[in-house]
Parts: sequence; C-alpha cells; structure tokens
Amino acid sequence: MLQKVLNLAKWVIVNLNIFKIRVIPSLFWSSPTTLTIKPSPISVLFLILGLFLFGLGEALLIAAGVGVSPWTVFAQGVSKNTDWSIGVSTAIISSFVLFLWIFLKQIPGLGTIFNIIIISIVLDISLPYLPNFETLFFNILMAAMGVLITGFGGAIYLIANLGPGPRDGLMTGLQRLTNYPIAIVRGSIEVTVVILGALLGGVVGIGTLLFAFGIGPSLALSIMLLNKLFDRNST
Repeated sequence: MLQKVLNLAKWVIVNLNIFKIRVIPSLFWSSPTTLTIKPSPISVLFLILGLFLFGLGEALLIAAGVGVSPWTVFAQGVSKNTDWSIGVSTAIISSFVLFLWIFLKQIPGLGTIFNIIIISIVLDISLPYLPNFETLFFNILMAAMGVLITGFGGAIYLIANLGPGPRDGLMTGLQRLTNYPIAIVRGSIEVTVVILGALLGGVVGIGTLLFAFGIGPSLALSIMLLNKLFDRNST
C-alpha cells in the first residue's frame, strides 16, 4: 500500500510538474485589484468557498488527532516558553507575520479579514461533527485528506485575488522575492516553522509532518489543475 502511494506521488511530481508553479493565475473569478471595497460578487463567492474548504481541511487534520499543523506546533512552543496562552501566542505570531508584509510589499484585502473570520467559524461548526477513527491508518488517511482539501481551498481563495491570510501572504511575498516555485516556498516555510516549534517544545505528530511536507505540493497541484480547467489560453 505504501509503495503504491509513493509511486503515485512520484508520478504526480514527474508528470504534472507541480514544482514549476511560480505564480497565482488569473482566472474568471479573480479580482482585477486586491485592495478594493467593491469586489465582484463572483470573486467574493469563490473567496468564501475557498476559505470554507481551507477551514474544513484544517478541521479534518485536527479531528484526526495525529498531529496539529506546523503553525500550531510553533504556537505551542511559544506558549511553553512564555506566560501566553496558545490563542495569544497564535495572535502574536500572526501579527508578527503581518508585520513582515511591510518588507515583502504584500497588499492586504478583504480576503485577509475573511481569512481570520471564516476559517474560525468553519472550525467551530465542523469539528463536533467530524469522526475520529479507532484505527490509526484511517486517522492518518483523514489527516492526509485534510492536507489535500486545505491546499485546494487555498488555491481557490488565492486565485480570487482579494488578499491572502497572514501566512499565505508570507508565502506569496517570499515567492515573489525569490522566484522559487510555490511548492518549495510553502514547504520550506512549514518545515522551518515545525523545526522552530519542536525546538521550543511544541508537539509534532504524523499529521504535522504530512502538512509540513504536503501542503506545498497540494497547493501547487491545485493551482495547476484549476488553471488547466479554467484558463482559456491553456486549452
């Protein structure tokens, strides 16, 4: 079973060239400008859809119980070395990441605000109804599904071009600065955050590693597939 999964992953990497994706495409739901007070309804609709899927993916990872996301591990580590709660640590980390936007010349937008609100609501609403399996294999499978859904949702809402959330803005800003593939940039951020969190005392699980190493390729693959489906120039 494991060998089949590895073979599938190798096929995806070799044949789909997901590590060549360097830009967020402009598709039919993309807003012409990021900072706008009157976005088109279609852009807002896809922004909300993408953020809903993003939140659902993170909820699946949490419900699986095999490890939290890298940024939560980092928040745990910060919390253990300060008098802050995990919630306060998360808020301070997000604020610091937003501060870095100044140097990365990132532009906030409606999506930056919606990111915080919608994902929080989806987590609160969906978590009580998500299963937790007795078998480790199925919980790992659910965590992997959560990573894929998070990547797909992230692609949809980033393409809407109404402003990324704090962490996705860090990714797009660094990508523009370095011109490295999106999968590499996102993966490097997540792995770095995991290492810092672990060194500070955060708890790393299988789900954490799945997210750290899988979210970059998942996001890049989703962007590539959506571009292939909806970009008229690619047909």
